[in-house]
Amino acid sequence: MFEFRSPGLIRFGQGVFGDLGAQAAGMGFKNVLIVCDAGIRKLGLADKAVDSLRAAGVNAAVFDGVDPEPLDRNVEAGLEAFRSAGAEALVGLGGGSAIDVAKAVGAMARNPGKIADYAVGGKALTHPKAPVIAVPTTAGTGSEVTRFTIITDTARDVKLLIGHPYITPELALVDPLLTLTVPPLTTMATGIDALTHALEAYISIRATPISDLFALEAVRLISGNLRQAWANGSNVPARQAMMLGSLLAGLAFTNSSVALVHGMARPIGANFHVPHGLSNAVLLVECMRFSMIGAPQRFADIAAAMGENTEGLSVMEAAYRAVDAIRDLCEDVGVPTICGLGVDREKFEALAPKMAADGIASGSPGNNPRKASAEEIVELYKRCL
Repeated sequence: MFEFRSPGLIRFGQGVFGDLGAQAAGMGFKNVLIVCDAGIRKLGLADKAVDSLRAAGVNAAVFDGVDPEPLDRNVEAGLEAFRSAGAEALVGLGGGSAIDVAKAVGAMARNPGKIADYAVGGKALTHPKAPVIAVPTTAGTGSEVTRFTIITDTARDVKLLIGHPYITPELALVDPLLTLTVPPLTTMATGIDALTHALEAYISIRATPISDLFALEAVRLISGNLRQAWANGSNVPARQAMMLGSLLAGLAFTNSSVALVHGMARPIGANFHVPHGLSNAVLLVECMRFSMIGAPQRFADIAAAMGENTEGLSVMEAAYRAVDAIRDLCEDVGVPTICGLGVDREKFEALAPKMAADGIASGSPGNNPRKASAEEIVELYKRCL
């Protein structure tokens, strides 16, 4: 048995951002809160969103207090802004952080307690959230189509994974033109994040026949276009392919879940404030090398999707080819080591056992085709330093 979930509507294409006001009005909204970060507001995108909404007869307020890695206090402040504005719906405008905060605010607008109460292993949401329109500005997180939000518990320095069908946005407006100004470092980080979603969705023990279709196509699109988008940000065909790949990867992993890379990456973000995409990127190659032996046929499929010639190779040989192709892509777009991010080696090694425990507790490593003990995770962390 399997099931497949996605937003009620996805609109994809160049210029669909301009449909925001008409779509919100068509959904019956009168007052909305736009959730973004200061950078998106500085770029003028929040103002464009306000103009589109007001032109359609929808009142709009802006909350721009989202941190690069979303915090529980961002959710609390956003909820206060939502209530002060008398809003009935939210627009998450930006990268995964803004969209995650919008989804979390929507959940807390209709459910009691604090966002930490609803982390994996805690309580389940009992009421549908306030509606969310998600407008991504990076090709990476896939948050516009997922049933997950990730929020840092600042009291414990732990990234909380909150997953529930109620979290899924009602509408995703996915406009590749919004990514043209994304700088190379962010293009790399978000692109590798999207690739990680696709890879882990495909090798997850919870993969389904439908998620497989989306995951492999996402691998093909991302591996075939990330280099070009990173090298030339104004390459519209590459940007569009990356945006579609990210979207498909999001649809894949929201239904099959992620695995070891994400479980190990979240504690890096929580303890060292490394952006999520970079946390995934620095771990990807070693985690794929570790995981491959648990699902060699799946990795052979990945090699083919990445354009590798596997004709005449055994399954294991093709699987190794996939790991090599992932390594080559990461090298080509400048993925650093953990220490290359400025992380203190001594502090990192001291925290590695705690991070391994936190990663396992998140549940994601349990989806990996090769199970990793806490000791093996610590060793993987060290290999990535």
